[in-house]
Amino acid sequence: MSTPVAFAHKKQLCILVISGMILACCVKKENKLTDSQTPSFVSDTVFWQEYHEGYLVSKEAEANEVRSIAVDSSNNVWIATPMGVFKKKENDKNWLHAIPESEQGPSFSVEIDNQSAVWMTTWNGVYRFKNSILERMPGAQSPISTLCVGSEGVYALGPHGVWLYNDNGCTKMDYPIARSVRDATSDGRGGLWIGSDVGLYHCNANATKHFVKPDHLLSAYIRGVALDDDKLWAAGLGGVTILQDEKKVNGLLPKDGIPSIQVNCLKRSPDGVMWVGTAVGVVRYNQAESHSLLFSRRWLLDDQVNDIAFDNNGNAWIATAGGVSAIKRRKMTLAGKQNYFYDVLMRRHIRDPWIAGQCRLPVAGDTTRWESEDDDNDGEYTGNYLAMESFRYAVTKDEDAKVKAKKAFQFLKLLQEVTETDGFFARTIVPSDWSFIHDVNQTYTDRQIADELVKEPRFKPVPIRWHKSRDGKWLWKGDTSSDEICGHMFGYFFYYELVADDAEKDIVRKHVAKIVDHLMANDFTLTDLDGKATRWGVWSPDKLNRDPEWSPDRSLNSMELLAFLKLAHYMTGDEKYQREYSRLINEEGYKDNMANIPHQNPAWFIYFDVTLAAYQYPILLKCEKDPELLAFYQQHIDTWMEHRKGDKNPLLNFIYCFSRNKKVEIQPSVDLLKDTPLDLIDWTIDHTKREDISMVHYPVLDEIQVSELPPASIRGTIRWDKNPWGISSGNHHVEREPVFWLLPYWMGRYMEMIK
Repeated sequence: MSTPVAFAHKKQLCILVISGMILACCVKKENKLTDSQTPSFVSDTVFWQEYHEGYLVSKEAEANEVRSIAVDSSNNVWIATPMGVFKKKENDKNWLHAIPESEQGPSFSVEIDNQSAVWMTTWNGVYRFKNSILERMPGAQSPISTLCVGSEGVYALGPHGVWLYNDNGCTKMDYPIARSVRDATSDGRGGLWIGSDVGLYHCNANATKHFVKPDHLLSAYIRGVALDDDKLWAAGLGGVTILQDEKKVNGLLPKDGIPSIQVNCLKRSPDGVMWVGTAVGVVRYNQAESHSLLFSRRWLLDDQVNDIAFDNNGNAWIATAGGVSAIKRRKMTLAGKQNYFYDVLMRRHIRDPWIAGQCRLPVAGDTTRWESEDDDNDGEYTGNYLAMESFRYAVTKDEDAKVKAKKAFQFLKLLQEVTETDGFFARTIVPSDWSFIHDVNQTYTDRQIADELVKEPRFKPVPIRWHKSRDGKWLWKGDTSSDEICGHMFGYFFYYELVADDAEKDIVRKHVAKIVDHLMANDFTLTDLDGKATRWGVWSPDKLNRDPEWSPDRSLNSMELLAFLKLAHYMTGDEKYQREYSRLINEEGYKDNMANIPHQNPAWFIYFDVTLAAYQYPILLKCEKDPELLAFYQQHIDTWMEHRKGDKNPLLNFIYCFSRNKKVEIQPSVDLLKDTPLDLIDWTIDHTKREDISMVHYPVLDEIQVSELPPASIRGTIRWDKNPWGISSGNHHVEREPVFWLLPYWMGRYMEMIK
């Protein structure tokens, strides 16, 4: 199979400057554009990649309750906590006492003044750190709850009043305001905006105005205030009120993207984006129009955000109830991101004999130490890895990709050889001396079997899941599922087409034939050592067409078996596979079964089936030569794609493009590749905390899902067999392999949709 022919074209390069980043529009082609009238490729230009670094202050939880945060001109970070004020130097992880330890105690606010001096308030006073000298500032009556910097000096506000520090000393201001001061900001004209438990105040030398009525504010509890050009943002219980000329002009509620009505703080970034800290993370607004949310342990040490500051590099430093989180950014391209993920893959996610899979972290969230770990779907995921290396080789002709693709194929082949059967293959293998494996062998009692059979009549007790290889080197896991063979065949097809030389093609075709021969010899089932079909490895007409309990699997499994037979015939030319393929279509209705996939009972839909179908399309559309059947497959994938556009899934999109020789859905695919976090730890992403979305039972009826598709940045670590609308229940001791990203990236490169 040859690489797609590049179109002749005239370049009309359109450069858009968005948030200081250059995004290239694609080139207008001489030929007709894609069906959606979008450009046929995206240029790989520089973008900002965000990532998280967390900093615990102490082993004592109270010290990690950070109330206020500031960053000085040298990028040193200062924080106020219930146990005192602490300082962290740039590029250091350790926190030091900022004032004498004997004076430490409950602290409330830190600020940097216009001369780069650091101001701090504690239970017993106001401190200033200037020119390497720490001094306690007389005048204001403790405690001081918040500090505010204006051109006229530094304000100190608390239960006993308001004071102004400047070159003239310390002056008490005659402002008749509530004692429950929560935040303040300068109006830039010698006055203050002050948030309190009883509303919003504007104070200057001439007058004090109190805003508390519902036509002024969403609620009276104001926790944060910040200016956005000529508008004032006031945050508190209920959401954010936006005022202009002392009148409410807008409000941000959960329907506008506020994830919690408990809004705690506001801060405008140097590039003009308003950061809003809530009880469920931080949401960023670009002129109150577009917004993006960061929450969960992936992004924050705690979702309770108390304060926000920015350093000289534009990084955000966030005070949370569980420590300090830095949301940093670096310039990347997709090619650079590929290098990063590929390095992680090679260092932590390839285990002997060449298995691509997740790894276990002995310390939750800590990737400095890791251990290899088995997974039921090691075969499927390594099949994806085999396809990825095949595309990488097709694009780059790098011998490294060819060597690694061959190693992956040899592992998948070993899964069959280690069983010493006529074609049955294992789920995975591990060294026989491993001390920890999942799903250890167990004995089922009659009571347990009866209980399981009532729940699931297709339940198959498998007391011996792990078997030792003849040479004693490996333990191999049986009860292999349909997921595995689908992933294998997907990888074999692309390895055969894009990488294998003539000698290797012969090995591949014999291996595929052996597996399909096993299915044919065992009534189209994967038959284990016990002589019975595995629990999920069933494609038999007697089961799919004549056993009501297999009705949910009838349509997809029919499609799968047609693809297995078609691939065997395509590779070997042996007519026995074509005869069975035709018989299943003409006598057993497998084509009609497949046609019913879009019309199945909704109770039977699981998202994994979407990916399993995707694995089959390249085989069916590239190997089928009969015009009538090919037209059917083309119509089938077109219908499937119409249902899947809303997923914004680059793997599905690019599989479609490959199978149909079209170029569509490019920008959503690239957007997800960009938005995918660098962090691959399987953090729990609990969307049920959020108030800006609803919990629904769609598209999968028996799962609780979110009403809006989460972007990759706040989705559980991606695996394409997982429901992207789902509520993530993660395991912080697991890091997922990045093949989910690398495979669509290299597919996009191969089809010249990413240049």
